[in-house]
Amino acid sequence: MSTRGVVWLGSPSFPEAAREALRDDQLRANLRRATSTIRDKRLAVTSELDDWEALRTAADAIKTRTLRHLDHHLVRLEESVTAAGGTVHWAADAADANRIVTELVRATGEREVVKVKSMATQEIGLNEALAEAGITAYETDLAELIVQLGDDRPSHILVPAIHRNRTEIRDLFAAEMGRWGRPAPEGLGDDPAELAEAARRHLREKFLTAKVAVSGANFAVADTGTVVVVESEGNGRMCLTLPETLITVMGIEKVVPTWSDLEVFLQLLPRSSTGERMNPYTSTWAGTTESDGPSEFHLVLLDNGRTGTLADTVGRQALACIRCSACLNVCPVFERTGGHAYGSVYPGPIGAVLTPQLVGVEQAASLPFASTLCGACYDACPVKIDIPKLLVHLRSEVVEAKRAAGRLPTAESVAMKAAATVLDSPALLAAAQKAASLGGRALARRGRIGPLPGPLRGWSAERDTPAPPAESFRAWWRKNRGGER
Repeated sequence: MSTRGVVWLGSPSFPEAAREALRDDQLRANLRRATSTIRDKRLAVTSELDDWEALRTAADAIKTRTLRHLDHHLVRLEESVTAAGGTVHWAADAADANRIVTELVRATGEREVVKVKSMATQEIGLNEALAEAGITAYETDLAELIVQLGDDRPSHILVPAIHRNRTEIRDLFAAEMGRWGRPAPEGLGDDPAELAEAARRHLREKFLTAKVAVSGANFAVADTGTVVVVESEGNGRMCLTLPETLITVMGIEKVVPTWSDLEVFLQLLPRSSTGERMNPYTSTWAGTTESDGPSEFHLVLLDNGRTGTLADTVGRQALACIRCSACLNVCPVFERTGGHAYGSVYPGPIGAVLTPQLVGVEQAASLPFASTLCGACYDACPVKIDIPKLLVHLRSEVVEAKRAAGRLPTAESVAMKAAATVLDSPALLAAAQKAASLGGRALARRGRIGPLPGPLRGWSAERDTPAPPAESFRAWWRKNRGGER
């Protein structure tokens, strides 16, 4: 694993992984049911707000302004956290962050930590790094627990176990819970309430005995040093308040300047992610307070490719992401392939634009092409990240990277150059249309063109193409309207 990159990169390229996922009928059924449910809930609650579009515009403006002056806000955040009794650590990359957290846990003398769901710690592979140091990390979010028990990988930002149905989860609980702590009860059914209760009982002893907790952060307010975690289950509240030491790993882009800025995002995030008007649990804290909560608080500010992304004036808008997963739930590609096909902890449309920037486009060259460019992700994004624009931008960077590496021309680039030459010349275009019409009619059977030979088979094998008309529009126009201007 690259110390700069996102864990799991290096799995098969997206096209190869997607083909494998498309063969899994159960996976596709699980995804379709889950994403459609979340989509419907989101649409219902966003339509209640007359100023929803104004909130999106405000969030876009706040993020743009904050990223432009990110250095100032981060220094202000460090000053505020320190003044409130916390300690700030700066991590340049994954290896740096893992070393800092490992040393902080070792200093407590503990060999176990409880964790709040965190994309940043997944990104750096923290659980694996702690395990190498002899420290066991227990995931306490229900979906993350399911993933951990199954020695699996998350496949969704909000619902990491979206690829599993409740029967699969019941079987997993029965087989694996005992290895990690309290076993599942005998005769456990697959009713969601039963499964949740089994997880609650399994985790309770961990909450009550853990001395160290590790969390991520949804936001941090620079002016006050306040860190914010939003969640739906209450496990986060237990981890953030009961242990003696709290370590938070936060991407540097999560900072917002003021509480009034935070207000905008706390309206957008729950509606866009879970389809709720507000999160059931919104935990905020600043440093430490005597006799209340952890006695030690450490904030690890993670770069890991973010300043490199910030340098790209087009690509930097991906850093505005608030991890709501709205783009995943509307994406026709994600709904059919699931998150594992993206080879990153950040799946779906946002992963297709964020991962290549964090690790370098040459490392994740297939991801910018994992999209139809339909634009549904942009319409759903609560902070107006123009993901289609970023995908096109990154596709051009992939081509430039291949050119710089001497891997051009490819068959695709030769075809595109030939097409440009034809489209630039009316005479060549007319000749090409005439040839295509003659050839298409010759190949047609019952008005349709079947699979074509060679590289064209990849397109035509799965689609019926109508036979071209005997007369092109250009020829019709010349014959009927040739005298008009």
